[in-house]
Amino acid sequence: MELETYVWITTRTLKPGTREEFSRAWRPGRFPEGMLRSYELYSADGNEVVGISVWDSPESRDKYRLSDVESQRRQAMAPFVVHETSGFYTGRELGIPKGEPPA
Repeated sequence: MELETYVWITTRTLKPGTREEFSRAWRPGRFPEGMLRSYELYSADGNEVVGISVWDSPESRDKYRLSDVESQRRQAMAPFVVHETSGFYTGRELGIPKGEPPA
């Protein structure tokens, strides 16, 4: 049986030269209940960041998204962000068989 995976992906374009400041503002003080994994990915020039978080349910993600903690975090990031897009997705992990030769 395949388990559904709930993934929140946010892409932000940063003001040039603000990656370090943004990263300090972006990282939560503690990770929220229901978040299973979290990734912070940067482009080679450091001016674009993709945040990927995996959740145990849509309700957990919504509770966090509407929380005071997330609101404060977003306010702290705002001075460094030029543009932002975000989406919440339901999917599944694709298993890659071990020992299978690459295509």
